[in-house]
Amino acid sequence: MPKKTVIPFGPQHPVLPEPIHLDLVLEDETVVDAIPSIGFIHRGLESLVEKKDFNEMVYVAERICGICSFMHGMGYCEAVEHVMDIDIPDRAKYLRTIWCEFSRLHSHLLWLGLLADGFGFEALFNECWRIREQVLDMVEMTTGGRLIASVNRVGGVLKDITPDMLKQMKAVAENVGRELVPVADTFLNDYSVKSRLCGSGILSKEDAIALGACGPMMRASGIAVDHRKSGYAAYGNIDFDVITSNDCDGYGRVYVRIQELFQSVEIVRQAIDKIPDSEEIMIKPKGNPKGEYLMRLEQPRGEAFYYVKGNGSKNLDRFRVRTPTFGNLAPLVHTLKGAPFADVPLLVLTIDPCVSCTER
Repeated sequence: MPKKTVIPFGPQHPVLPEPIHLDLVLEDETVVDAIPSIGFIHRGLESLVEKKDFNEMVYVAERICGICSFMHGMGYCEAVEHVMDIDIPDRAKYLRTIWCEFSRLHSHLLWLGLLADGFGFEALFNECWRIREQVLDMVEMTTGGRLIASVNRVGGVLKDITPDMLKQMKAVAENVGRELVPVADTFLNDYSVKSRLCGSGILSKEDAIALGACGPMMRASGIAVDHRKSGYAAYGNIDFDVITSNDCDGYGRVYVRIQELFQSVEIVRQAIDKIPDSEEIMIKPKGNPKGEYLMRLEQPRGEAFYYVKGNGSKNLDRFRVRTPTFGNLAPLVHTLKGAPFADVPLLVLTIDPCVSCTER
């Protein structure tokens, strides 16, 4: 009978940009169970609705996570806008969509680089992050910040993008698409990469549904669910397909994210071509939010929930967020069971963990 050993993984580990702890139960070199522990950086952001009014809370929502910052702010604003029955200007909807997809580009490129670093492919890591710099430069040019954009407001957006800037963003997005081709070829066809990913961390379609997987983790198990299809912002006017894979393993999760990069380039192109010429980008809210709403949003890592409840005063009664990493923790534990101990770092990375999102 093999002896069972408990090995601690994290919260400090080379593949983890943020702290998560796993107690790994091993039999020889095989993981038979994994017990996650979170809470190392819990900040109590949701309780700040008692101190910050509903407009100031946009800044708090943006700081749930740096990488997902824009979409956190947007998800919060859209939830409050539904409560207050505000229909923001069409141009603001397109601006939000463009910035959303630039956020997806930089998030997926960051993750691909970290994954390449995880299996020791440093040149591939550097190339992913070099391409990502172009995306961040465009975000900085149009918002003033590389990660924390602070352009979302209840009622629209604070800044417009000039026609010249839109042309430059479109050109950069198309260039990113071209430069991604050899990177995608390496990730999807290189033998050394495939040997680490193919058949590793199997999550069947049935298990993905039962365990509540979301985002690329879910779509890599053949489930065609993408909440951009619900039509929030300007997505209802954009033509795109839901990217899926039936591989159900680490390779499938890479495939989905790489194809979503090319898809984001196309969505940016469509949004820039279709954006209306109206000068209005903001509607000033009247009164205070009264009522409740649950907003569902497709972040780069997956589906996020934003629940807000107002009582008619300037401070909300409740602000609750459920982030995609929280939803993918149970599927992660499932994929770890039966995996070789050496594959644990890569399997943790394949959910694209964002611990600061999870620990609000």
